Amino acid sequence: MSRIGKSIIEIPANVTVTEKDGLVTVKGPKGELTQQLSEGITLKQEDGILTLDRPSESKQHKALHGLYRALINNMVQGTAEGWTKKLELVGVGYRASNQGNRLDLALGFSHGIVLDLPKEIVVETLSEKGKNPVITLTSFDKQLLGMVAAKIRSFRKPEPYKGKGVRFVGEIVRRKAGKSA
Repeated sequence: MSRIGKSIIEIPANVTVTEKDGLVTVKGPKGELTQQLSEGITLKQEDGILTLDRPSESKQHKALHGLYRALINNMVQGTAEGWTKKLELVGVGYRASNQGNRLDLALGFSHGIVLDLPKEIVVETLSEKGKNPVITLTSFDKQLLGMVAAKIRSFRKPEPYKGKGVRFVGEIVRRKAGKSA
């Protein structure tokens, strides 16, 4: 079993964590996030250190202990520093542009894809000559950021023969050999 739930969460000076009736609220310079805790998981805060406790050693409580510790840690880090994901478009003629929070993608289909992003996410596109276009997504909410990045990637997943598609920067795509004639 993982021991993630037992590790502590250090709270930066500019972040406040409050808990009332199982609802944890984290406020920081980047934004505010809330998370409902499961029954039995308790939160203790002292001297800028946050710990979570579980009521028993059952498998369910151990799993929830680690889950909520990771979620609250992501909330604290997100409201303090923020999260960033970068996607690159690999393929001839693949383009990306944005106007505010509206992302416009050209991914080789007969029509362009227009995606309106939530207001919590800041999008930035970079297109340099000779390089693949890069989409940079920034937010304080890690869960929302991951869902939006996965949605963009799902429009054109990397294919195994030429490697074309939308991929995360640094992602390695397993390539297959084509048929030999």
